[in-house]
Order: sequence, then C-alpha cells, then structure tokens
Amino acid sequence: MLPVLQRAFAALGLAPERDASRVATSPLALEGAPDVALDGTERRRQRPTNAVQHQEQYSGKKQTQTDKNLLLVHAHTDNVVSLGPTVAGKKHDKQAADEGELAYPTHATLDKDTGFQGYEPAGVLTRQPKKNRKARR
Repeated sequence: MLPVLQRAFAALGLAPERDASRVATSPLALEGAPDVALDGTERRRQRPTNAVQHQEQYSGKKQTQTDKNLLLVHAHTDNVVSLGPTVAGKKHDKQAADEGELAYPTHATLDKDTGFQGYEPAGVLTRQPKKNRKARR
C-alpha cells in the first residue's frame, strides 16, 4: 500500500522532499511566505536482540527503542516540505539537523523547539519559544 500512497502524493505534487539539498527550490516550501517549522519525531520500533543495537536505538526520552526523522513543515499550509533520513532514536535533534544539511529558501523564517538550541543555519531567521514565567509557578 505504501508505494501506491507515494505515487499518489507525487501525482498531486504533495510528496515531501527526501533530498535535503533540494528543499530550497521545492514548490511546497516556496508556496506563499517561506515560513517553515522544524521538528524531530520518534516512532517505536521492535527491541533488537543484539545488545549493541539495543543500546544504539534506545531513546532515553521515550524509554524505549525508537527511530527518528526530522520533519520540515510549511507554517501556513501545514504541508510536510521535507522528510529527513531515518536515524537512531538516541541521536539528538540538533545533531541530526547538522548532519542533514538542509538547504532553506532565501529569507525563510524557521520555527524550532528547544531540541534545536544553538542550531542557526545561515541566511535564515530562526525563532524559538521562550517559557512563560507565569507557567513556572
């Protein structure tokens, strides 16, 4: 069923870009204002029997073995612009973004969460939310 779904998305022009270097010229990214949001997503996987693989796939955040992908989503249309490669769940979001070498549209605004603290790609205005002081009480 997955190949049928991939062909349908491609025919509709909604298939996310898998090559990070082509994101800057993707029609999904350039639709309207180039405002995008970057986030990492984890999904559970079966626990490996090999102890080395078990440790590599273990995500302390989810308390289980996971795979991780980085998603770049257009802020206005909510379309997934880019789907990064699958990496081990242990890898940090910022480290995966640095290794992914995403190319952003010119004059883009990038929303990111605290998992990307210190990630500042060239030519992009980044925004990261701050904690509300009143919510700490």
